[in-house]
Amino acid sequence: MRWVLVVLAVIGIAASSLALREHYRTDASPCSINERWDCGIVNHSPYAMFHGVPVAVIGIVGYFMLGALASGKAYPWMLPLVTVALVFAVHLADIEKFVLGVWCIYCVISLGVITLMTVLVIGKVITDSMRHTQKTA
Repeated sequence: MRWVLVVLAVIGIAASSLALREHYRTDASPCSINERWDCGIVNHSPYAMFHGVPVAVIGIVGYFMLGALASGKAYPWMLPLVTVALVFAVHLADIEKFVLGVWCIYCVISLGVITLMTVLVIGKVITDSMRHTQKTA
């Protein structure tokens, strides 16, 4: 489980890094696919910043922390972090859908990664808890 979560964290770092590149890009976005898929519009919107910090930077740091915790098998410590990250990612997806009307492929990849990480961590924490309970019973 540890290495699956570390690989997912690396994928999340890559997706967030690409989104950060779009945030600072001044020319046309290469991922401007059509009127519904345009990373440039999303990453240049006011919603791409959170208290003066690009959301993509928060993603990079968050995925790095999750990868470090996963490598140390600190799954209970990961649980609140992945939960908050998932809620934040869903909030950003709502903004893409209902406010901007445009999706960013990197953001969707990140949403998928954090969703999968959350499910895996919840499953691991529950499984470990059940095993611990059975050993002490």
